Amino acid sequence: MITRKTKGKTGREASKYLESLMGGPLTLGAALSGLREAEEQSLAEFAKLLGVSRSHLCDIEQGRRAVSPERAARFAKALDQSEPQFVRLALQDQIRCAGLRLTVEVKAA
Repeated sequence: MITRKTKGKTGREASKYLESLMGGPLTLGAALSGLREAEEQSLAEFAKLLGVSRSHLCDIEQGRRAVSPERAARFAKALDQSEPQFVRLALQDQIRCAGLRLTVEVKAA
């Protein structure tokens, strides 16, 4: 079962809860991995759904590859998830990788 879109504060609260369980920041790769495992799908099946290779998805899940905001939005649509949340995670991953101590918030225009 894939968790459906959340709006407003609820999505942010869910992220904070997941971060507390994980003992660290929630990444887009970890979110994708969690969704994939919840659906009991293989890397190959989930990668096909996202339109990427199995190895590319593995690299994203393991934090070896960053995802652009545009691709994060496409992933969200393919998975029927919150587009702002996926874009926020992608941007936050890039900021964290750059060593900046900043937090990203994304709102629909």
